[in-house]
Amino acid sequence: MTVADTFETMKSLFNPTAAAGLNKTIQWNISGEDAGNWAIKIVNQTCEVITGGVEKPDLTLSMTDKDWLAIAEGKLNAIQAFTTGKVKAAGDLSLAMRVNNLFPRG
Repeated sequence: MTVADTFETMKSLFNPTAAAGLNKTIQWNISGEDAGNWAIKIVNQTCEVITGGVEKPDLTLSMTDKDWLAIAEGKLNAIQAFTTGKVKAAGDLSLAMRVNNLFPRG
């Protein structure tokens, strides 16, 4: 699975109920061999993946490709990754706490 694949998968995991009243953009800045920027814009209980990212996201999450893939595959807990410094967050940190509900792993 590539980093790009995980963002396509996130569209199918999206929980519109958890996004009620939310109009925000979350950006992932991924470094490493499979680097890139991806943003997910949440508006009116829908989500759109924007490859390349956006200029002014509400929340930016930065991590390596290996850590992101481990999180996406359920091998690394996102909260634990944040508290151990593997994931850096900037912007609306309350939005960061909602990511797991917006994109549940089932």
